[in-house]
Amino acid sequence: MQAKHSTAKYIIAGMASAILFGAATPASKALLGGIQPQALAGLLYLGAALGVLPVVIKERAFRWPWRAGRRTFLLLTGAIVMGGILGPLLLLLALRAASSGSVSLWLNLEFVATVILGHFVFREQLTLRGWIGAGGTIIAALLLVGGEGSGGIIPVVLITSGCICWGFDNHFTALIDGISPAQTTLWKGVVAGAFNLFMGGAIAGGAGLPVLVTGALIVGSVSYGFSITLYVTAAQGLGATRSQMIFSTSPLFGLLLSVTILGEAFTGAQAIAAVVIVASLLVIFSERHIHFHRHNSILHQHLHRHDELHHNHGHDGLRGTVSHSHWHEHKPHDHAHKHWPDLHHRHSHEDEVES
Repeated sequence: MQAKHSTAKYIIAGMASAILFGAATPASKALLGGIQPQALAGLLYLGAALGVLPVVIKERAFRWPWRAGRRTFLLLTGAIVMGGILGPLLLLLALRAASSGSVSLWLNLEFVATVILGHFVFREQLTLRGWIGAGGTIIAALLLVGGEGSGGIIPVVLITSGCICWGFDNHFTALIDGISPAQTTLWKGVVAGAFNLFMGGAIAGGAGLPVLVTGALIVGSVSYGFSITLYVTAAQGLGATRSQMIFSTSPLFGLLLSVTILGEAFTGAQAIAAVVIVASLLVIFSERHIHFHRHNSILHQHLHRHDELHHNHGHDGLRGTVSHSHWHEHKPHDHAHKHWPDLHHRHSHEDEVES
């Protein structure tokens, strides 16, 4: 049976990702006064790339995406286009027609898109408890949206489209196993960041004052670079849907910082939504997904430990509790145990019993 510390590790990674990303909202709000929005998006993504660069160098297993296999290259390209370029672009268009507060709350719809795409497109099985947890998080998102009021049909359509793009992005990144999470973040930051910075800088006639540019790069490094890397790690261990449930708490952390640091109001709808989200997370992680399943032979690369299930290959001088990443092969075998829709469990659930 999979070690308990393994699941806890991925949950902690997801929570840390949510906290860091939530902190980006009040920080970005302070920076928007002197930087054009799309240029700021570019700086944040470039900061993300700078933030994970030391991690990539430390890994000593750098691979060019186009040499990591056709599947990895296509998934990474899809993540960059959908999550790094189209998603932010649609967000910026929505910001032109609605307040930033309303748009921030509407971003909770990203979770809705991830759940729907996960079940109907990417074969992420949800048990009854899983659907209850997902439904609770969706209700919390609707409470936040409803509490903010209507900002018009056009911005809602734009932000919903952007959330669908990020939903695809979440699943694409969860399936990438040809390069490490840090390398995924690096390439996404470099390509999407350069594109947004070029477009935003061309529109505004420059990125902004040097002190603001430096601040944006720092925010991007911490709240985007570290956050995205931790999210990809969680998604590979828990699946995109469940990791997105954890990540959907990021607006709560952003709200907490906005109330305590920026002095914004804390409404009743926000309080109720916070309780619903916490309860939903407790339900989703109390589910037991167990059945007899087959593992086909697979060759891939991802972060793992040798005291985890499915990783019984050895390394001279390396303890089983040390996390590391390298190319390794899994032999085909059949067994039954509690599992998540991670990189090793993308199988069909027809005629199988769950609990």
